[in-house]
Parts: sequence; structure tokens; C-alpha cells
Amino acid sequence: MPQRHSKNNNDLAFFTYDEKRKLGYGTQRERLGRDSIKPFDACCLCLKPFIDPMSCQKGHVFCKECILECLLSQKKDIHRKQVAHNSQQKQEKEDEEERLRQQKARELESFDQQNHGAVPHYNDRNQDQDKGGFHGANSVKVTSYEEEALRTMKAFWLPSATPEAPVKVAAPPECTTCPEGSEKLKLKSLFPIHFTEDINDQKKSTPLDKTYICPSCKVTLTNTLSLVALSSCGHVFCKKCADKFIPLDKVCLVCNKGCKERNMVNLKKGGTGFAGHDDDLEAKDFKHLGSGSGLGLVRPAVKT
Repeated sequence: MPQRHSKNNNDLAFFTYDEKRKLGYGTQRERLGRDSIKPFDACCLCLKPFIDPMSCQKGHVFCKECILECLLSQKKDIHRKQVAHNSQQKQEKEDEEERLRQQKARELESFDQQNHGAVPHYNDRNQDQDKGGFHGANSVKVTSYEEEALRTMKAFWLPSATPEAPVKVAAPPECTTCPEGSEKLKLKSLFPIHFTEDINDQKKSTPLDKTYICPSCKVTLTNTLSLVALSSCGHVFCKKCADKFIPLDKVCLVCNKGCKERNMVNLKKGGTGFAGHDDDLEAKDFKHLGSGSGLGLVRPAVKT
């Protein structure tokens, strides 16, 4: 009888390395396909072919209407959060003043009881109002602060008296941010970009199916090419032509407008909000074994 190999030994109380590998335990990596990659001529917000494209200094391309609406909504959200934050600070200041006032009043009452004895002085005016008070030196009187504490006492075992933690509103950011990155983004930092359309292309069926070419080498632009836009005029070239001619000529190859090397912006390609950009197009997912994963009670089939 042949000896049983460790890969076929599935009667253990724990999962072996080979069983975890067969079940897909750990970080799974997969190269994204074409359907998961955003085209270079699509907006990063609406994921549709862009209309009046604009780019930020990091190379993210948006429709003009989409990015303006995004920045406007961010400003409104910042204003709303700032109002809530100011209101919270005002309320905290008032609560602190009320706490100090109650502490001072408590100290005065304690001082008054120590100096005038434990028996309070009654008169005809407040005798009817203090029927629940004491009438002897050995009695204990419940102060107004203790009555308020008993009335507002929180009890976690009663649904109606369960305490609630106060919601803290953090200070909002002062500037708007790029929806595709974490860097600050202002309206004046955006610049329009212009693609050169291939007028000799006869395959387009709709106005949205346009083909763009590099104005220098006339190569059709695709996701496989790295693109460079000039922030001075907005014309787009392939990276090979931009690195070869623009640093030497110091002018745009289309409009002859002066530009410098710092005006060259590498346009981001590939990923959407769910994937990386440029060459980092690898999807990652972590799977674990245990309750709730659906894999804890299943063992892989043994190869025979």
C-alpha cells in the first residue's frame, strides 16, 4: 500500500498550505482585461466619450461640464460642513460655560451648607413648594442638581433611556480635491486639451466613434500609447514625439506657441475609479477562510 502524500491528507483539524491554495486563500491577483480599462478618450467621471475635455496638472481628463459640476458640489459640501462645524463649536462653548456655571453654583451651595448648618431656613413662601424636603438634622435633602441627574439618568438596559454618543463633525478641508486623486484642485489649474481628429477615417458610424491621431507622426492614438498634453495650448501628442521635438524646439508643433518642458503633462490612461492607472492595471482581492466566507466547511476535491 503506497504511503499517503501530504497533499492528499485531508483529515487534519486545520487547512494545509495546498488546501488553502486550492480554495483561493490569500491575495489573488489578476491582470485586467480590455473591458475593465477606461479608454483614453473617456471622461474619468461619467466614463463616456468626453465633450470639451479638460485636464488637471496630474493628467486626469474630464468633461468640462462634469468637472465644473463636481467642483461646485464639493464647494457646497464644504460650506455645509463648515456651518455644521461652527455650530458644533458654538454649542461646545455654551456647554462649557454652563458646566462652569453649575460648578460654581455647586461650590457656593456647598459653602453655604457648611457655614449655615444642615437645616435650611423655611418661610411661608417656599414651605408649600418643598414638601418633599427634610425637617430634621439627620435627614438628607436631594439638591436640584441631583434631581436633574435622576430625571435625565441614562440606562442602557431601557430602550427609551439608552445614551447616545454625540456626533462629532470634523473640520472640512479648505480646498477642493481632484476626484481621481488626493491632490488639491482649483478651477484655474484646469486647462482645455485638443485632440487631432482623423478626417480620413471612413469607419466611424456615429459622431461619438471618433479616431484621434498624433499631429506629428499621424499614428492613431490608443490605450497602448502614452500621451502628452501641453498646458500652454492644450494640443495632445504621443510621448515619443513630445520627448523628441518639444524640448528642443520649445514650441508647439501645431500652433507654434512657445512652451517649456514643464508645460508637458502626461495624460493618465487605463484605469477607472476601481483600478489603477498607467501600467499598474492589476486587480487584487483578498479571500479568507472562516465563518461567513463560505469556504470554512468546504474541502477541495482530492485528485485521484
